[in-house]
Amino acid sequence: MSHQTPLGSSGPQANCLGLWREKNDQLVRQAKVAEHLGLSPRRQKLAQDALEGLRGLLHSLQGLPAAVLVLPLELTVICNFITLRASLAQGFTEDQAQDIQRGLERVLETQKQVGPKLECGLGLRGLWNSVLHAASLPPELLPALHHLAGLQAALWLSTDHLGDLTLLLQTLNGSQNGSSEDLLLHLKTWSPPAKEPDDPHTLQGAQGLRDVLLTAFAYRQGLQELIAGNLPRALSSLHEAASGLCPRAVLVQVYTALGTCLRKMGNPQRAMLYLITALKGGLICGPPLLEASRLYQQLGNTAAELESLELLVEALSVTPSSEAPRFLIEVELLLPQPDPASPLRCGTLSQVKHLLASRCLQTGRTEDAAEHYLDLLALLLDGWEPKFSRLPCPQGLCMPEIFLEAAAALIQAGQAQDALTICEELLRRTSSLLPKMPWLWKDARKGTKESPHCPPWVSAAYLLQGQAWVQLGDSKQAISEFSRCLELLFRCIPKDKEQGPASNCEQGWCMSDEALQQLRAAALISRGLEWVASGQDTRALQDFLLGVQVCPGNGDASLHLLQTLRRLNRRDEATALWRKLEAQTKLPQENATWSLPLYLETCLSWIRPPDHETLLEDFRTSLLEPCNQ
Repeated sequence: MSHQTPLGSSGPQANCLGLWREKNDQLVRQAKVAEHLGLSPRRQKLAQDALEGLRGLLHSLQGLPAAVLVLPLELTVICNFITLRASLAQGFTEDQAQDIQRGLERVLETQKQVGPKLECGLGLRGLWNSVLHAASLPPELLPALHHLAGLQAALWLSTDHLGDLTLLLQTLNGSQNGSSEDLLLHLKTWSPPAKEPDDPHTLQGAQGLRDVLLTAFAYRQGLQELIAGNLPRALSSLHEAASGLCPRAVLVQVYTALGTCLRKMGNPQRAMLYLITALKGGLICGPPLLEASRLYQQLGNTAAELESLELLVEALSVTPSSEAPRFLIEVELLLPQPDPASPLRCGTLSQVKHLLASRCLQTGRTEDAAEHYLDLLALLLDGWEPKFSRLPCPQGLCMPEIFLEAAAALIQAGQAQDALTICEELLRRTSSLLPKMPWLWKDARKGTKESPHCPPWVSAAYLLQGQAWVQLGDSKQAISEFSRCLELLFRCIPKDKEQGPASNCEQGWCMSDEALQQLRAAALISRGLEWVASGQDTRALQDFLLGVQVCPGNGDASLHLLQTLRRLNRRDEATALWRKLEAQTKLPQENATWSLPLYLETCLSWIRPPDHETLLEDFRTSLLEPCNQ
């Protein structure tokens, strides 16, 4: 058709309007029938057929010149097409933005604002500004335009174009100024025109879109404020989200976030009420169970904390039942990917199993810890290659440390032989990483600057093997393993050593200087204690003295050294050391700014003297005794 139909004429468009409208209504009814068919092939086919029908209808409408009489229906068809397409794809694409743009351009064509303005590329923001400020915009277009604006708002919210969204809502509300911080207020203020009974059928009206937008933005804002630590503002936004149009799955997340917020604000009772309500939602148990474990840990209720984690493991082990999404723009479509710092990230099954195992080890549930670590290794080792050059760390877990934690848990539980097996398996799988000792000595003789790289956890494996042999009563084998550990620690320098503390090292391949010092001290103290057990105090003295030198912050090495000096009757040296330790106990204790790997903390607990203050007091008493006694 080569001619322009006069505005408001009763030409071919008027004659076909009823047919086009009936086609739109029939396709909407078809989509709604499909929506209630559950997850079935017929549902998908009916919905896809409805989508193609709307595409064809839109093509027919836009194949004719734009006319005010037809535009309300045309814009409604665009809205239905975008809604169905986005819900089927579970997200927005650039195509939806182009559909909106074409609809706005058609509106401007009827306002005689064609030519240069459209050719220069206004962009969506400019098009909306031109359309909504058009002097002769017919009132009958407003409901459909508000509907289209709701979809534009959903697209901009999902893509984080909050500035554009704020300006659009300001224009719709007739306000002149404001910022993106006022977006929640703008959404509350926006009041789309009510739908008339004789209007074309829609999959989702403007008012429904407004409610979804309000909930989605309040929830997003609440999570952002929660992660940033702005708890009162987070609480306000999350309450707004909970009071809005909130699907059950989203409501569970909102209640979980409210529980987190209240826990951090020091209100555990209210936090627990929200978490219980979230768990009653029944769809998603992971986030509220994880948050419940954090709450119980904060309250010191270890049994309830571990029970929550066990329930979380069970929940993640079961494939969740999925519900067929409705053919609407729902809150979930407008939410970003979960932030790594979000309290709603409950992690994978292996991550939660590791958390459960490590908490059991930390809280003294040794048998449970050993069992959980063995289960975790069985899960993670499935499909692993026997040998590899670098250990993979799936889902953020450091595999070498998991091996070492498992070995420590087994030793703690009295299963030394199983611990040896775990350490041997770790070393077998990483045999290609171990330095060849002849080359090491050759490099040392040549004075070369480069030293073979040996990851610290390899040394730690020998340390734990030594502790396992201690438990099995084989002192000779234990001393051999401790010596191997020390040989690697003192001869092999981690690659990042010369790069300084700011170097980026791969997880599991290096450790902090403080942790490395503690690892060396643990090996020296462990070997020294075996020398003591075999009556070789002079050799023990050397190891304890070296332990004090390599790790001045390790008080255990100093106490063992004090006891050994006392046994060897080296009174003057013992007295000097005692006075130094006494002076240190009177100084204000600084909190450590670093943390140790769990396996190393566990190992250090085995070699720690039972009572620091009692030992010093006993020495004070003996110091007052006559020297010839």
